[in-house]
Amino acid sequence: MFYEDRELNEECGVFGIWGHSHAAKLTYYGLHSLQHRGQEGAGIAVTDGKKVRDHKGLGLVNDVFAPKDLDELVGYGAIGHVRYSTSGGNSLANVQPLVFRSQTDTLSLAHNGNLTNAEEIKRDLESKGSIFQSTSDTEVLAHLIKRGISHTFKDNLKAALNVVSGAFAFVLLTENELIAALDPNGLRPLSLGRLGDAWVVASETCAFDLIGATFIRNVKPGEVIVINDEGLHSDMFTTEVEPAICSMEYIYFSRPDSDIEGINVHAARKNLGIQLAKEAPVEADVVTGVPDSSISAAIGYAEATGIPYELGMIKNRYVGRTFIQPSQELREQGVKMKLSPVRGIVEGKRVVMIDDSIVRGTTSRRIVQMLRDAGAKEVHVRISSPPIKHPCFYGIDTSSSSELIASKYSVDEICEEIGADSLVFLSTSGMQEAIGRNPAMKNCGQCMACFTGEYPTHISPETALPHEKDLLVSKGG
Repeated sequence: MFYEDRELNEECGVFGIWGHSHAAKLTYYGLHSLQHRGQEGAGIAVTDGKKVRDHKGLGLVNDVFAPKDLDELVGYGAIGHVRYSTSGGNSLANVQPLVFRSQTDTLSLAHNGNLTNAEEIKRDLESKGSIFQSTSDTEVLAHLIKRGISHTFKDNLKAALNVVSGAFAFVLLTENELIAALDPNGLRPLSLGRLGDAWVVASETCAFDLIGATFIRNVKPGEVIVINDEGLHSDMFTTEVEPAICSMEYIYFSRPDSDIEGINVHAARKNLGIQLAKEAPVEADVVTGVPDSSISAAIGYAEATGIPYELGMIKNRYVGRTFIQPSQELREQGVKMKLSPVRGIVEGKRVVMIDDSIVRGTTSRRIVQMLRDAGAKEVHVRISSPPIKHPCFYGIDTSSSSELIASKYSVDEICEEIGADSLVFLSTSGMQEAIGRNPAMKNCGQCMACFTGEYPTHISPETALPHEKDLLVSKGG
């Protein structure tokens, strides 16, 4: 059984600042702190009140921006973006911020998430004469705004936000305003901060820490924030809100030093490990975590069980993503280059390997085998999330259940597939409680779709792959 070796990848990260003379350079640093959210492209757009300038390219933030590029981005308002392409593909045309220029004004737009009705909207707009410059779902918002019938930009934006569906944390920049908007479910994180007299918005609070900004509050689901020289103005584009932030933000995506809705990510992950120890204890000699996102959970598991935590695996931080290798043999070599077992720690030991998730199964199988090759006597796998059985349509690259090993196999069968001595996933109620939610609530403020198949928004059948459509329709989608 072969599953392509890919980790979970989240679509992107956004950053914006208004009212600072070094807006572009601070955005550059903000994007550095969000680099984990996307490594395929980066861009910055800046305004000086008269003109919007932009620079973007493929690659990491360091690769895209030279000092002279930042020197040319003169202005006091800026937005930035780091991209991982789950929608539209990886091409320069899709790297954000997208910039749209007309005879009257300029609009720059960056987006974290995925619009689930983008194809329907595109088809309708194209029938009315719209011509799209990219294959990104993000572009539909700009067309909807431009076709608005109101006399004000803000009213046209609010109307457009009520047309698009799915997950979106938008930052927009015009010559005179910075705007932030969050979908009615708040599926993606978006925070508001201050740096002196300047306002800052970012996908994660770790970006505030890097530039010395102070966290003020979270952007609310369904909220539009307009920031200009007159100050900050908040409004709601809809009152039909139902908070459901992505569970994987706590489990995997966000940096440990970020806070999401007042909950520290490292603390949440450590609690996941503690809860996992309560649900799935095992006799063992050492606990280790798969770097980096599983380390916090492994520490929690070790503390709760009293089994020593050790660095049983080391991550090589200078190796690129392994799934792009052209052959199965090279993919497997890529995993060995990326992770190395510490023989002196695991040899002759009963090892508990903590990981945050199992998606396709091949990475887990290879890590288990590496630990055995390094002399581990037993390898017990504990996962700090429930089994991922259902595709995500909100900006994570698991758009088909056929890619997900847990959608086809039982836990015992997965255990056999990955070659572990035992395998246990965290329960959904245990996960909610560990993060700090009330499991008795219907959705407890989190999106649980990848675990339960219950999506917080309408999912258009066009969004799903052909073999997924019947499943969505049967759920009323």
